[in-house]
Formats: sequence, structure tokens, C-alpha cells
Amino acid sequence: MLAVVLVAVAGCRSPMADANMVEQMRQLGDELNGARQDAAAMHDQLDSLRVVVAKQDTLLRTLAGMANVPVK
Repeated sequence: MLAVVLVAVAGCRSPMADANMVEQMRQLGDELNGARQDAAAMHDQLDSLRVVVAKQDTLLRTLAGMANVPVK
């Protein structure tokens, strides 16, 4: 009987502790979403920079071809 009482008391959790845990999990989720959005924005910027570099490379190759300069 004493063992059942001890297990029951040990199994009781504070509602305040549960509420704090839920709030921390919610904050963690918000931070993860923010990190995902930042990563997506950086990916978009990287793709944009790749397009700019490709255009500049094409322009330089065109100018080099007009000037009869060999390009490797």
C-alpha cells in the first residue's frame, strides 16, 4: 500500500512545470521556424548571386570573343 502511494505521489507533476515546458517548446518551435526562414532567404540570395555571376561571365566571354582574346 505504501509503495502505491509513493508511486502516485512521484507521478504527480506540477501544472506550472507543464505550462513552462509547453511555453519553452513553443518558443523553440518559433526559433526553428525563424532559422528556416533565414536559411531560405540566404538560399534565394545565393541563387540570385549565381545568376548575376553567370550573366557577367557571359558578357565577359562575349567581349573577349569580339576582341579575339582566347578565353579558357
